[in-house]
Amino acid sequence: MKLFAVFACLLVGCLAGKPHPCSSPPLMSGALTVSSQNEKVWAYAQYLYDALGQRLRLKEIGTYENKTFTYDVLLLYREATMYEIVKHNRTCKKKPLKGDFYPLGIPKTASLLGQAVVGSSSGPGEGLLVNTWTGDQPDKGGKFMITYTEFGCIPVSAAFHTEQFGWMVLSYFNNVVGISDPGELNPPDFCPDTEMENSKEEPADFLSLFFKKH
Repeated sequence: MKLFAVFACLLVGCLAGKPHPCSSPPLMSGALTVSSQNEKVWAYAQYLYDALGQRLRLKEIGTYENKTFTYDVLLLYREATMYEIVKHNRTCKKKPLKGDFYPLGIPKTASLLGQAVVGSSSGPGEGLLVNTWTGDQPDKGGKFMITYTEFGCIPVSAAFHTEQFGWMVLSYFNNVVGISDPGELNPPDFCPDTEMENSKEEPADFLSLFFKKH
């Protein structure tokens, strides 16, 4: 009986240790880099992320086709609206935003590729336990591969396949749970009266923000 109890405890421990899809904290801030397989795009961005209000702010600097750009954009998914913000002259452009809001985390349909330690597993605090997952992009076709921490479900990296650029790779760092200035996720006071632009261009989506011709 004791042997059966020990076996049962070991079995429960193994099942509990298996990675499962998870959701990231609903409020986060940090930084990320984006690069493309064909080397046409590279960008660094500070981000603010609000899954509760479906809002995202990105402040970027980068290069596209060997041209340097800076970009400050606020994405309001519930309003299907994007604001391009230029603080130094207090101007805004208001544009349509397409696509659904996808919260950070592991989709339930994703498949686990494996678990690994980033850094070293030789001693306490020397490494970070992460899980890597793969699956299909719901609205664009193609594959994605994402890596999140085992504890906290914090994003580490993500790769998405695009027809135009091949694989787009995002690397996250300096992530913080919470947002120090929630007001940054609202349009500035010089933006709300801005009228929506009528343009023949396709409405913007998340990945297009890193390879627009600024």
